[in-house]
Amino acid sequence: MSQARRDSELIGAAVPRPDALGKVTGAAKYPADLVRADMVQLKAVFANRAHARILSVETSAALAHPGVLAVFTAADVPYNRFGLIDDDQPLLCDDKVRFVGDRVALVAAETVEAAEAAAKLVHVEYEDLPIVSEVRAAMASDAPLVHADRENNVLGHIRIRKGDVEAAFASADVVIEEEFSTSWQEHAYLQPDAGIAYYEGEKLVVETAGQWLHEDRRQIAKMLQLAEDDVVIRYAKIGGAFGGREDLIVQPLLALATWKLKRPSALVWNREESIVGHQKRHPYFIRSKWAANKDGKIVAAQTELLADGGAYASTSIEVLKGATVGASGTYEIENVASDGYVVYTNNVPCGAFRGFGLPQAQFAAESMVTRLAVSLGMDPIEFRKRNMYREGSLTATQTPLPQGVSALSVLERCSAEMEARFRTNGTVSPVFKRGVGMASGIKNVGYSFGFPDQATATVELYGEKEIDRVVLRIGAAECGQGAHLVMRQVCAATLDLPLERIELIAEDSHESPNAGSASASRMTFMGGRAVKDAATAALAKFPGSDAKATVQFRSAETTPLEPETGKGFPHFNYGYVSQAVEVEVDTATGLVRVLRIISVHDVGRAINKQQVEGQIEGCLAQAVGYALTENFQCRDGRILTPHFSNYLLPTTLDMPTDVYPVIMELADPNGPFGARGVAEMALVPFAAAVANAIHAATGAWVTQVPFTPERVLAAIAKTRSVEAVTA
Repeated sequence: MSQARRDSELIGAAVPRPDALGKVTGAAKYPADLVRADMVQLKAVFANRAHARILSVETSAALAHPGVLAVFTAADVPYNRFGLIDDDQPLLCDDKVRFVGDRVALVAAETVEAAEAAAKLVHVEYEDLPIVSEVRAAMASDAPLVHADRENNVLGHIRIRKGDVEAAFASADVVIEEEFSTSWQEHAYLQPDAGIAYYEGEKLVVETAGQWLHEDRRQIAKMLQLAEDDVVIRYAKIGGAFGGREDLIVQPLLALATWKLKRPSALVWNREESIVGHQKRHPYFIRSKWAANKDGKIVAAQTELLADGGAYASTSIEVLKGATVGASGTYEIENVASDGYVVYTNNVPCGAFRGFGLPQAQFAAESMVTRLAVSLGMDPIEFRKRNMYREGSLTATQTPLPQGVSALSVLERCSAEMEARFRTNGTVSPVFKRGVGMASGIKNVGYSFGFPDQATATVELYGEKEIDRVVLRIGAAECGQGAHLVMRQVCAATLDLPLERIELIAEDSHESPNAGSASASRMTFMGGRAVKDAATAALAKFPGSDAKATVQFRSAETTPLEPETGKGFPHFNYGYVSQAVEVEVDTATGLVRVLRIISVHDVGRAINKQQVEGQIEGCLAQAVGYALTENFQCRDGRILTPHFSNYLLPTTLDMPTDVYPVIMELADPNGPFGARGVAEMALVPFAAAVANAIHAATGAWVTQVPFTPERVLAAIAKTRSVEAVTA
């Protein structure tokens, strides 16, 4: 069979998922399915206080409870700090607790019942401290410090400066100012955090769910002061992550108990523990000021972004960088001034979540673009076309975009799809109004800002004259996105072999080389390219007794941003998206229903078209929740929505039946077979598209995500009030 024919059969094909049957029948093993009755059962003791000094931890009553083996505290952790970037979070708190989900002790017992009963007997004496729960208050010079070793609560400040915004504002024909806000969002992955730990010979094994085997291993080894080779991380079926499993959660608790007791241990959190205990999407408060001229040219964009990072750093700085750089959207604007801040508070920590700061920033940006178009009396799509990034465009960081700028092509395709599929007259009845809105988005693929991005894969070929079997090793997390099938498809197509000859080893840090994290929409691009290169190198050695190759693929270099101007080359690759949304607004209640969605993406090349469509559709479900229903709330550091019953995830009844994922394939020269990332893109412009559709239906501008009925009604009332005054 020719190579071209094998490519056509495997690349782009909707090859069935090998894990699908096990998942739908219940045979697949998720972390909680690994628990055995003879394992030590663990229970974490949560602080349940937003900010307090620990005066004492009394464990004697818990230790005396029947079946209890140990109660671990901070004194039992050799290096009691962890973090994906900054080691600022204690595994078990020693001096202070900084949010309600902090862990103070860990009970180990023979049964779950004994562990739970004993956890209630651990007595912690606290001295309550002032709670810092509002972002602007946290920035004040006299604000109580969340971390006493810092001068203030500002975790990071990013500046972007290009041109002269003040001069541009002074000469512009239209200047618009607005404030926007977004809330937290819960990852809501299918299985709450769970796992087991055990010894395999001399190696400490932690089997759980995560997004980066080798990073989990590094942090756990550091906490226990072990050599990394003495720790093995294995992933069971993961069941969703969306950024929420980038940070360590239950893994180090399991490792600690098994390391201390030399017995297998298990920990399964319920949904409420998971919601309280892991990071969220950052809430943002955004002030925007944009200007344009009568010819439809955007001349200036000024943005202040304030992010609530919560009690610990997680990936807040990196999320802030992405949001601040992306605050001017997909548009080439000569004059840009953006200031992004992220601060510590006593709220739940915030970290990675699908979109990584861009959904918040581009909600504001795309809302402002539509407002400028309306103010100028221009069609919003035509207005976007005049300002859209093109090949060679300079970004807000004063450097050209990487090759393959397809933003305009994607927008034009979205416009054509709208013409073909959407028909609305704006009014269904005196109460129900319909409208169509659209928005565009841009999202980086891969690591950024000077952090080296790499993925390593090993390919081993076996056979005499023909290749009978292939062993592919790559430490790529399968979070449900289909990465493992993509790796096998790329390998099989490169070697001109049927898929069934490719054996994949990917879920063991000891057996698979480091491919980086399943995040930043990077795994198909980075991991797939490493697999393709390794397969090509191994094939060059075949036939032979050592037809094996290990190849590390490294992306093009990025650079940090200059502190004062933000000048730099932050990202080596981008994905582009444009969306159109039709909504129906009940003007009596404020309820918004999404009726139709068009989501157009340049994916470079779809390795598995069905999986790409699934990624887009799944992302849109999350986007509907983010825009309309998921109203996560905190007050004085306490989570007011700790259950799905009051958090309100979208259901099938909230999703439209008409969802059109449109795949464009403008090949990326660096991706495997031309592929680029797609997993996060559909979330980036969606809230703005819905907001613009609400305006088209009602004339009201909504500025707070999610667009709850109360907020929509308030926006409609404000619009009617203004209309009455100006009439």
